[in-house]
Amino acid sequence: MHEIFINYRTQGGKEVGYMCDAVLSARFGTKSVFLAKKSLEPGRKYAEDIIEAVHRCHVLLALIDEHWLDAPDLRRPGRRALDNPQDWVRREIEEALDSGVLVVPLFIGRRVEQLDPNRLPKPLAELAEHQYARVELHSKDTDLARLGDRLARQVPELARLDSQGQPDAPADPAPEPSTRMDHQSGGIGQVGGSVGSFVNEAHGPLHTGSGNQYDGPHISGDGTNYIAGDNSGAIRQRFGSNRPQKDDER
Repeated sequence: MHEIFINYRTQGGKEVGYMCDAVLSARFGTKSVFLAKKSLEPGRKYAEDIIEAVHRCHVLLALIDEHWLDAPDLRRPGRRALDNPQDWVRREIEEALDSGVLVVPLFIGRRVEQLDPNRLPKPLAELAEHQYARVELHSKDTDLARLGDRLARQVPELARLDSQGQPDAPADPAPEPSTRMDHQSGGIGQVGGSVGSFVNEAHGPLHTGSGNQYDGPHISGDGTNYIAGDNSGAIRQRFGSNRPQKDDER
């Protein structure tokens, strides 16, 4: 099924239309992009196939260059092509709007300005309200890649076909801490020749180094830690001043 229909006028949009087909086909699959030159089978009734393709697509890209609005009707000299109800560019856009297809005006170059609904045929006036995208020849690769990104986000069917889509990488689990120091601040260091932990302020149990450990009630001073055993010499540490213990610090 063709997910993207490329609508363009031969004079002014053909080159970019072929670029769109090449880039989007490479990304979403060649069968996902309808381009009349490529997609119409020999011997088929092209009118029926084009209308059916418009109705079945999810996105119609309406390629608009600076001459698009006033392009002449080659069959009716002196008139605009868009004013002819049988003009294929107009018919394809009309069918897409009536069918609820996502219609994206794709402006070619920097000279194309926002469409004026008063200058469009009534059946196309709605097109002026659709958010446009823009592609320029000097940045066509970047512009078309950005267009593909936006379409993949908007259209789930294209997201499933997106060859550049990357699955979300699972977050690495946080490593388990080797030392638990709830409600404490400080760091890891070496005290008296043995590797252990030191803290600026202790509000809970502290286990570090080798040997017996005493705190609080065993030695005078709130938050005092005493370590005896393999360390060279007794170590006494006093942190802060005596103060009553809060309920949330137990």
